[in-house]
Amino acid sequence: MPNSRVSRPKHFLVCEPRHFAVQYAINPWMHEDTQVDVDLARGQWAELIRAYRAHGHTVDSVEPVAGLPDMVFAANSALVVEGRVFGSLFHAPQRRPESTAYETWFKNAGFDVQHPESVCEGEGDLVPVGPYILAGTGFRTTRDAHREVQEFFGIPTIGLQLVDPYFYHMDTALFVLDDGGDGLEANIAYYPEAFSPGSREVLGRLFPEAVIATREDAMAFGLNSVSDGRHVFISPRAEALADQLTRHGYVPVPVDLSEFHKAGGGIKCCTQEIRS
Repeated sequence: MPNSRVSRPKHFLVCEPRHFAVQYAINPWMHEDTQVDVDLARGQWAELIRAYRAHGHTVDSVEPVAGLPDMVFAANSALVVEGRVFGSLFHAPQRRPESTAYETWFKNAGFDVQHPESVCEGEGDLVPVGPYILAGTGFRTTRDAHREVQEFFGIPTIGLQLVDPYFYHMDTALFVLDDGGDGLEANIAYYPEAFSPGSREVLGRLFPEAVIATREDAMAFGLNSVSDGRHVFISPRAEALADQLTRHGYVPVPVDLSEFHKAGGGIKCCTQEIRS
């Protein structure tokens, strides 16, 4: 069974946590009196980059900016599909300057960037899978942004309502196992109770073979994971989910980003995928 899964090389954009800290509270994980071990955070982040490269993936890095402690969460900066970049407009004013830093990187790399008119937090809430873009809303990205995304990419964009503030971004409650490339069936893993009843029904119809996570594994940031179609880079605390993935033929690659959990982020939050 494990040999039936195929790893596909990916291109990631990341940002070193040189200035990472918890300086404000904009989600339930964050507390202003939290102390961050910056050296530990940088070591954990470096281990993630090593793991990506060891498994054949390309990793580029954007220069961190002083005063932007959450810039390490590169996934929130944009959505990139077929070499087209839809940028970000953050809900929290503390994070809005990050958009300029990332857009500058993309433009310098030769990409055209569409800046959203509505609040939109990139891959935090926008997940391409198969012929669709799954689009979360409820806490950050707005439904108006969903419409902008569909108009920009011309890809059917399916709105999903998030209802639990601990899963304020969709990438904390759902990740893509297989994106449907190379003729393979698209599939996801997710925590149903993070979504409204109607959204759960939509996901059940679209992905009847999805891997269903428990709340325990979701709270361990097990769904803030990155899959290359075979290897799943996952929080080591999400043990039951990792066991499920193994039974489905995937190879879990545990990477501990526990220091980033203090700000409500994990592996996927630190990883922007550049889909050419």
